[in-house]
Amino acid sequence: MGLTKTDLYSAEQNAFAQMGKVFSHPARVAILQYLLKANACINSDLVQELGLAQATISQHLKELKQVGIIQGTIEGTSMNYCINPSKWKEFQESFNQLFEQHPCCGGEDCC
Repeated sequence: MGLTKTDLYSAEQNAFAQMGKVFSHPARVAILQYLLKANACINSDLVQELGLAQATISQHLKELKQVGIIQGTIEGTSMNYCINPSKWKEFQESFNQLFEQHPCCGGEDCC
């Protein structure tokens, strides 16, 4: 498979694709759902809650933190993570803008 030619797309399109990548793995979705349900900073409960290996969870947390949708601290062996509210809102607004562009939102079929 060839390399993705991201330079062919706008900065907005590339940023949106990166946002979409966050939701492209069920483990990351499960982590986000757990954080949303907890509605608080959580620590190492994820291994017990999700049944995944610590290394797997750490990798997914790293990816989520890289795009900024979660925020957290590491103090010694203790990690605390929570949803980053401003980034969550940014993701929500971006997806809403895309979905609202389709004319069927008014209830009409297009084909």
